[in-house]
Amino acid sequence: MDCDIIHKTRGGDWHENERIGISHAALITCTKAQSHQQEDSCSCEIKYIAEPVSYEEFFTKYLILNQPCLFGQFLTSSWRSCKEWIVNNEPNFESLERLFSNEGKTVVPIANCKQEEYSSHPKEAMTLSQYLQYWETYRSKGHPPDMDCLYLKDWHFTKAFPNYDAYQTPVYFQSDWMNDFWESRSDTDDDYRFVYMGPKGSWTPLHADVFRSYSWSANVCGRKKWILFPPGQEVYLQDNLGHLAFDLCSPELNDDRKYPKYKNLQHRIEVIQEKGEVIFVPSGWHHQVFNLEDTISINHNWVNGCNIWISWQYIKQCLLEVKHEIRDCQDMEGWEEHCQLMLKASSGINYSDFYKFMHTAAQQRFKWLGYNQIENVHYPAASEENAGQTISQNDKDKGNMCTTPDFTTENKFLPTCRELINHYIFDLCQIKKIISDMMSDEDFIHILQNCVKGLQRPDILIESLNDVCEKYAFSSMQE
Repeated sequence: MDCDIIHKTRGGDWHENERIGISHAALITCTKAQSHQQEDSCSCEIKYIAEPVSYEEFFTKYLILNQPCLFGQFLTSSWRSCKEWIVNNEPNFESLERLFSNEGKTVVPIANCKQEEYSSHPKEAMTLSQYLQYWETYRSKGHPPDMDCLYLKDWHFTKAFPNYDAYQTPVYFQSDWMNDFWESRSDTDDDYRFVYMGPKGSWTPLHADVFRSYSWSANVCGRKKWILFPPGQEVYLQDNLGHLAFDLCSPELNDDRKYPKYKNLQHRIEVIQEKGEVIFVPSGWHHQVFNLEDTISINHNWVNGCNIWISWQYIKQCLLEVKHEIRDCQDMEGWEEHCQLMLKASSGINYSDFYKFMHTAAQQRFKWLGYNQIENVHYPAASEENAGQTISQNDKDKGNMCTTPDFTTENKFLPTCRELINHYIFDLCQIKKIISDMMSDEDFIHILQNCVKGLQRPDILIESLNDVCEKYAFSSMQE
């Protein structure tokens, strides 16, 4: 088994003309490379990026190829959280209490790392004041084994404190369809932006992220140990009933009778993440995480055009598993609709929501390109000459990637209009691929009428996507 490989490299030469966005060549190359995304995900190397690299380099080497990497402290050095939440690289309990306790009214989710319930750590609600008091006591006693190890995790901090700018999303991760969509929904107040706070010894069991999304995680203070496995390796971590191992430290993994495939595990990566560093975890990479010190981290899950196909394939697989689970009831009236209800309950999304997700992402990009779907024409905003004006008008929209990265005050990272347009075209081409596949899926066709209420029909949407992807984007590549 290959393991424990961390390849540290410095970023390439940083030229004045570096920009966020993707060139014509990258757009073509990345579109072709996507079909090999999962096949190329078996690298047992994680690169350390000590200095800024261009957005295009991150896009082509890590997002498209679905490869992990670890960024140095340059991404987080200016964050407010890195100044106000810690002192001497340790949690500042007094400051956290003063800033966020809201006179003892702030409630946070707490997991007990010494218990297991349904392949997870059971959670309970606790006020932030209570948790900070517990944590300070647990720490002062030297993290004793006879006390519960409690972990504040999955705290929707930005929802709770929208006016407190704790951090700036690094530019490499700003193309975030998932959180854009969840923010636009009126039927939920959820998102996938979290703060984690935990003492030394707290940990997260083996898992892959929701919807097989990407994730990034930044250490405000403390150190984490990550153990990661490329897609496909998880089959060697399943027991004889097909259940994923809960804890990689369990001696049961060496029991051939319970984990008969574990001895064939081929790829395992261990990474130590220091204060201020940011790790990028690609789609479908299973991982287990340990806090080696008292640690605070900021984490996002997100999906974009580079991994949306992986997410869609995962949702389809989840539906197949639901249908298999209740196959004895398939003669019941409304069976397909019931399967969709179970799919949403088990995975967090169903086909109707996924179509709305794709529809929303497409409409946003049509808007940013200045594209009129009804007339199939491009407003002047879609030209390179005028796109900058549209971009500036939309600079508050999430996902336009026009924000200057937090590690510079110069504008050299801003995209040229052509590069930004290329990115939107790439996104729309990936949405087209998803919608086309949905239209050939029998389960989607069966519930089509319910899926498209209040939205464009998929066949109409495909016409607009075809127009943009074929006439606008790729004809320009002949320039």
